[in-house]
Amino acid sequence: MRLKDKVIIVTGSTMGIGKAIARRCVTEGAKVVINGLEEELGHALIKELGSDKSALHIEDLTKDGAPGRLVNLAVERFGKLHAIVNNAAAVISSNIQTTDLPLFRKVLEVNTLAPFALIREGLPHLTKTGGCVLNIGSVNAWSGEPNLLAYSVSKGALMTMTRNLGDTLHRENGIRVNQINPGWVLTEKEIERKREHGLPDDWFTKIPDEFAPAGRILHPEEIAAAAVYWLSDESGPVSGQTVELEQHPFIGRNPPKDIDTILRKK
Repeated sequence: MRLKDKVIIVTGSTMGIGKAIARRCVTEGAKVVINGLEEELGHALIKELGSDKSALHIEDLTKDGAPGRLVNLAVERFGKLHAIVNNAAAVISSNIQTTDLPLFRKVLEVNTLAPFALIREGLPHLTKTGGCVLNIGSVNAWSGEPNLLAYSVSKGALMTMTRNLGDTLHRENGIRVNQINPGWVLTEKEIERKREHGLPDDWFTKIPDEFAPAGRILHPEEIAAAAVYWLSDESGPVSGQTVELEQHPFIGRNPPKDIDTILRKK
């Protein structure tokens, strides 16, 4: 077991990528603290994983004191903390016309500042265990889609924070900080988001090759499989790194036409 006896906080883990990571961590021998906003889904996951291997904290991490309460639960329940997975995110469609300052601040609070606050709260405990942080970003961090302005900026800021803390915390505290930038992943939220865009429920079966050379988009379990490497001792001294998990070269690729427009014609 690659994560045997490690205690790991996974934010945004009541569904999607976070849920897949939590499941995989338990399979690999870890104990996990589940966090999210969907209480019913959270209790169902605890029942699945086992109350001896998991704990649940339902709270918005942008609330005052929430990161501290999450860390305290991990330490009180399991005695220590080895890793934090900052996965929780607000994926909100917006462009220059629709992004006002309140929306921008909200996205930054969830996607960038909450992870920072959680790392700060966990710092003493991660220092004791020589632990690590894994931030879940997005390939949009490099520039982003036209209708994901605030989201893309927030993920770019997260990536800069990963590289900054991956250097300083590794040297000063022995804590590794790395980041995965997933591409297009078939999560419950993505299905819901495309439905809101007016696409049919089976849109993911009709994605053209230019967007999905493999004939499909990524599954949450595939991101979870990669996460285990960064959370385990196998990644050794590697810190301050980001890795893109997508099925085509993202940087420098000639961008195809708007995907929503293409899918509507299918």
